[in-house]
Amino acid sequence: MKRLMHNNKVEICGVNTSKLPVLTNAEMQELFIKIKAGDMKAREKFINGNLRLVLSIIQRFNKRGEHVDDLFQVGCIGLIKAIDNFDLSQNVRFSTYAVPMIIGEIRRYLRDNNSIRVSRSLRDVAYKALQARDHLINKNSREPTIDEIAKELNLPKEEVVFALDAIQDPISLFEPIYHDSGDAIFVMGQVKDDKSEDEVWLQGIALREALNKLNQREKMILNLRFYEGKTQMEVADEIGISQAQVSRLEKNALKHMRKLI
Repeated sequence: MKRLMHNNKVEICGVNTSKLPVLTNAEMQELFIKIKAGDMKAREKFINGNLRLVLSIIQRFNKRGEHVDDLFQVGCIGLIKAIDNFDLSQNVRFSTYAVPMIIGEIRRYLRDNNSIRVSRSLRDVAYKALQARDHLINKNSREPTIDEIAKELNLPKEEVVFALDAIQDPISLFEPIYHDSGDAIFVMGQVKDDKSEDEVWLQGIALREALNKLNQREKMILNLRFYEGKTQMEVADEIGISQAQVSRLEKNALKHMRKLI
């Protein structure tokens, strides 16, 4: 699979994206009626007319390190699934129905290629939950709640939530989640520390008081180990005692501090 760029043209999987057609709603409705009647040429034209939708969606995933060609192909699978399951009588725009189907297909692909291992049992529950979600979207033309998915699977809500959380893609704390002409808002800025400032301040005071009650050698060892990040061997070399002695003094100092905090 190759992506070629020349003369302001971009080719993905052999498709010249600059020449992709755009269909009107009327054209899509007309083609969809023919598709339901088994017209394969209408189906092909409908797919080609919605490839720009796939292209716009894969832009969301372009920082995941995956080849754009692979994402495009997976997105096309999601598009075809959306075409096969779309119900014209529901009075919903095709793009509104297709977008979550395409995104879901791409997320499944990314999850299956994720380096983080998830247990087989959790993956099975998660797959069933995603299938139930797609079924309920197709049935009700809206995003189902966790309660509805759990009821569909006859499983506890907590088990479904846990399984779906386990397969979520990890994101960077520095990933931007919103832009508004000025500075970006990052994930890190939205993470809340459950500890209050007063609680942290009081713990800091208690820690300093406990540290001051240690003897000079114990304070030096804890400072070298936990503030300067040195190993026990490095601390032993610096203060002229054995590693075993450092280990024993460190353990005793921490035990003494726990009693005081």
